[in-house]
Formats: sequence, C-alpha cells, structure tokens
Amino acid sequence: MDMQGNTVNVKIYNQTYSIRAGDGNVERTQQLAELVDQRMREIAQGALTADSLKVAILAALHIADELDKANSNFEELNRALSLRSAECAELLDQLLKSNM
Repeated sequence: MDMQGNTVNVKIYNQTYSIRAGDGNVERTQQLAELVDQRMREIAQGALTADSLKVAILAALHIADELDKANSNFEELNRALSLRSAECAELLDQLLKSNM
C-alpha cells in the first residue's frame, strides 16, 4: 500500500487491482472492494455463466439497485423531516405569539 499516493492493492474476484483512494480513505476503498468481491461471488454462485465480465455487470446492477433504493429512502426521510421541521417551527411561532 502506497500511503503517499493513497494507492491500495485490492483483490476482487481473484484479480488484483491497484486503486487510488479518491477521497484519501484507503480503508474505505478496501471495504468497497470487499463489498464488490462479495457481491460478485454471491452472483457467481447462482449465475449460469462463469464469465467474470457478466458477473461484474450483474453485481454492478445489484449495487446500483441498492443505491437507488437508498437514495429514494433518503429523499423520503428528508421530505418527512422537512415537513416535521416546518410543523415544529409553526407551533413554536404560535406559542411565542400567544405568550406576547
């Protein structure tokens, strides 16, 4: 591991890759590589193909689906929080006006 350039060697689906940690967080890059490796292995067990490119594409689709669902959940929670925050602000305004 090259700490100067934040480059780390990771193994994904029996292939070694030298990857630069874009955010400087080498541990996070290693964890992400482990996640991809794990997902590819899970898919390969149930897939009808041993083609690593096809397995990688299926893994990418699964991870993209999870990301999309997480983003949707985040947006929904953010909307609910904004609504609740506005309700609380309105109640606080009413309380302050009634005590004047």
